This record gives sequence, C-alpha cells and structure tokens, in this order.
Amino acid sequence: MRICGVELKGGEAIISLLNYEGETFNVPACRQISFTLSANSNTTTIKEFHFAFHKLMEDYHVDEIAIIAREQKGKQAGSATSFKMEAAIEITDKPVAIITPLAIKEQLKRNPPLVEFDSLELKRVQRSAFEVAYVHHNHHIFGKA
Repeated sequence: MRICGVELKGGEAIISLLNYEGETFNVPACRQISFTLSANSNTTTIKEFHFAFHKLMEDYHVDEIAIIAREQKGKQAGSATSFKMEAAIEITDKPVAIITPLAIKEQLKRNPPLVEFDSLELKRVQRSAFEVAYVHHNHHIFGKA
C-alpha cells in the first residue's frame, strides 16, 4: 500500500510518500515535495493544482491520501487557500483521511516509527507529511487514528 501524507500550510501542500510492504515501510523518491497555490487563486489555478496533484498520485500509484486537519476558527485557523487545496485533493476516487494533530501526536507516542526521521531521505519540511502518512497506516493496523 502506498500512502501520500499531506500537510497544508498557507498556500502550500507539502507531501511525503510512504510505501508499505507487509510490516516494513520505505520512503520512495518523488519528483516533487510540494505544490503551491497563490492566495488570489482563480478557478484555472485551482484546476491546475488539482490536475498536477492527482497526476502525481497516479504516476506514483498512490492508494490512499492522509491530510493533517487544520483549525477552522481562531488564531491557528487554516487559510482559505489551504481549504481550497484540501477540497481539490479530496475530489478523487482514492480514500482520503483527515487526521487531527492531536491524533497524530497520540499515535506517534503509542507507536513511534522504528527509524529516526533524519535517516530517511526526506527534507525536514516533509516531517509532518511523513508523520500523517505513518499514522494513517497505523490506523489500518491498530484500528486507531
């Protein structure tokens, strides 16, 4: 199973792919680690983002997508652009899970990865995207997100 973890920050979607075979995982190389969308996006740019994101999912044979949930109100609220990006990502035939930061933190505490993040071939900015993909897979194993 191949999972794409997504962290939406402002107008950027940061991704990390995670490939599972049995009980082991690896982080496959990917031609792109992020997608951007300007704050003044119009219908055309959103369609372009949707196409580019889902083309990457198709090219890398991604089975499921896991997105880190953002607050809708208050100081920590996600931007309008990030919610547009989320909607564009969710328009797919692949399963999409939205996982809260609290659920990610709790799952990582219960079942931490057996490898140090620094030893993975990922950029530091991809850490949260990797973690949501890892937690999503654990949900399949342990039944808790």
